Amino acid sequence: MNAVPDLRDVVASARGLEKTYRTPGGDVPVLRGVDLTIRRGESVAITGESGSGKSTLLHLVGGLDAADAGALNVLGVDLGTATDRERAALRRGGIGMIFQQFNLIPSLDVRANLAFQARLADRHDPGHAAALAEGLGLGALLDRYPEQLSGGQQQRVAIGRALAGNPPLVLADEPTGNLDEATGDAVADLMLALVRRQGSALVLVTHSPRLAALCDRQVHLRAGRLA
Repeated sequence: MNAVPDLRDVVASARGLEKTYRTPGGDVPVLRGVDLTIRRGESVAITGESGSGKSTLLHLVGGLDAADAGALNVLGVDLGTATDRERAALRRGGIGMIFQQFNLIPSLDVRANLAFQARLADRHDPGHAAALAEGLGLGALLDRYPEQLSGGQQQRVAIGRALAGNPPLVLADEPTGNLDEATGDAVADLMLALVRRQGSALVLVTHSPRLAALCDRQVHLRAGRLA
């Protein structure tokens, strides 16, 4: 007999998600009934061709956009009925986000950028932030500003910022897409190691077969459906 899954281990659950964008040229269906469960501590890679709906699915899970149909629960929050304030609180306190664009705050040094998300969540721990900085190879760069960093260094700051508040869920959208292959590989290895060490669940959108293979599980989107 199969064991009944412990729902306490589920950080995100999607059932029948649909999303269509309205354009001047007509409706463009992007997601056509997606079911997906993410469990605590696992890493899941979402792969697929451009336009298959990968980033749209990630944005729905992150509460950055709303589905047209289906059910989506993230960290106990029903995103189908959540208000904008509740979505913002979820992103602030429970989700770390890493994007292809580094999105660092130019007027803040590395130390302040690393602490930014954790302070918003009221979970800033200087000791944890310092350990993250060292683990990401940023210990000697804490007083520098984003414009003084290489692309790889900026993305490591963005990863540290997303993890500094110990979020139970981390979402990463092509996090190495703006980096050369060698730098991207090094940054990806660091990100996965740190996420696993913290016990966070990771949902990663990537075109890279190598990066996807490093995750615990892969799901493939084709024409808005999981293949």
